[in-house]
Amino acid sequence: MFNTSILENKIYSVSQLNRETKNLLSDHFSYVQVEGEISNLSNPSSGHIYFSLKDKKAQIRCAMFKSQLRRLKFKPENGKQIILTAQVSLYEARGDYQLIVDKMQEAGEGALQIAFEQLKKKLQNEGLFDLSLKKNLPEIPSQIGVITSPSGAAIHDVLSVLKRRFPAIPVIIYPTAVQGNLAKSEIVSALETANKQKQVDVIILTRGGGSIEDLWSFNEESVARAIVKSKIPVISGIGHDVDFTIADFVADLRAPTPSVAAESTVPNQSTWLSTFQSLENQLIKTIQLHILNYQQSTNWINKRLQQQHPGQKLKHHAQTLDHLESRLAHAINNKIQHNKHLLKNKLTIFHQHNPSSKIARYKEQQHYLYIRLNNTIKRQLKNLQRQHLSLVQTLHAVSPLATLERGYSIVTEPESSTVISSTQKLSINDKIKTRFAHGELISQIMDIKHD
Repeated sequence: MFNTSILENKIYSVSQLNRETKNLLSDHFSYVQVEGEISNLSNPSSGHIYFSLKDKKAQIRCAMFKSQLRRLKFKPENGKQIILTAQVSLYEARGDYQLIVDKMQEAGEGALQIAFEQLKKKLQNEGLFDLSLKKNLPEIPSQIGVITSPSGAAIHDVLSVLKRRFPAIPVIIYPTAVQGNLAKSEIVSALETANKQKQVDVIILTRGGGSIEDLWSFNEESVARAIVKSKIPVISGIGHDVDFTIADFVADLRAPTPSVAAESTVPNQSTWLSTFQSLENQLIKTIQLHILNYQQSTNWINKRLQQQHPGQKLKHHAQTLDHLESRLAHAINNKIQHNKHLLKNKLTIFHQHNPSSKIARYKEQQHYLYIRLNNTIKRQLKNLQRQHLSLVQTLHAVSPLATLERGYSIVTEPESSTVISSTQKLSINDKIKTRFAHGELISQIMDIKHD
C-alpha cells in the first residue's frame, strides 16, 4: 500500500507546480554552459529562435530571444556544433524543461582562443612586439601595396578612401585568400613578393570582420614572422574595432578597420596643395624682398657717389661702381635663377600629383556606376512589390477573420477571453462567449457531451 502520510497537505494546481519548479531550476542552476548540436531550428517572425540541443543520448529544448541573437557573429543552422551559456528554466504553459540562451559560440572557438593566447605570449617573449622593431611610414608613398581578397568588401573600402584622400598615388593589389587553408601561405607569399619586387613604399594588410575562425589566417605564426621580416612597413587593418589578431601586434601600425588603415597610409591631398600654395607665396615674397634690398643698396651707393667730388674721385670710382653694379646684377640674377629653380621643382612635384588628368575617366566611371545603381534600385523595388503582394495574400489566407467568414466561430470565457478548446474545461451552467464573423453572443451550458 502507498503511504499517503509522506505527502504534503498542500494540493498544487498545475500552474503553481510548474511555477515553483521553474523557480527551483532557475535558483539552483543559474547560468550553465552546455555543448551540443542544433536541431529542429525554428525562426518565427518575432525574431526569436527556438531549437533543440542534442548529443548522442539526449536533447533539450532551447530558446534565444532577438536581443541576444543580434550579438552573434555567425548564423545558427541545423547540424552546427555549439556551446551555450544559458539559464535552466521551464516553460510553464506546457511544462517543458528548457534553456533560455544568453550567449552562443561555435564549438572550437575556445580552443582557438587558447591557441591565440599561447602564440601571442610566445611571440611577445621573443620581442616581436617591441616598438624598436616598428618601421616608420613614408610621409607620401610613391606607390601603395594592398594584400587582401580582390572580391571582399575591404578592398573597396581601402580603394575608396585612397581615391578620396590622394588619388594620384598608384596602388598595387596582391590578391590573396583571407580565410581558409590556403590563406596563410598566400599572405606570406604576397609579403615576400612585395619585398622582392620593391615597387611599393608601404603595404596594407586587410580584410573585413568575422568570427575568430574567419580571422584565423592572421593569427598564424608564419604570417606574423613574415610581417616582422618585411623591409617594407606593414599597416594592418583587419576586421572591426573589437577584433585583434596576432598580425595587429607585429605590424608597424595597427588600424581598427580597413578604412582607417587607408587613411593612415596617405595624407590629405588638399592639405598638401595648400602647403604648396603657401610655399609659393613665401618664395615670391622672399624674391621681392631681396630685389627691394638690392635696389635700396644701389640707391644708397648712387647717393654717396653724388655726394663725392666729381673730379678725379669720379674717374677713380667709376670702374669700382661698374664692378659693384656687375656684381649686384650677377648676384640678383643668380638669386632669381636659384629661386626659379626651386619654384620649378615644387611645381614639378605638384603636377606629378595633379589629379586633373584622371577627372574625365572618374566622371565616366561615376556615370556608369550611377546607371547601375539606378537599375539596381528599380529591380529591388519590383522585387519588394512582388514580395509585399505575396505577404498580403498569405496574411489574408491565415487571418482568423477569414476563418470566421467561412462559418467557424471562437469560444472563450466571458471575463478572461481565454479560448476554450475542449469540453473538459466546461461545467454545467458555465457561461461562454461565442465570437462569429459578425457579432458575438453569451450562452449558458445546459448539457455537455465529451468526445
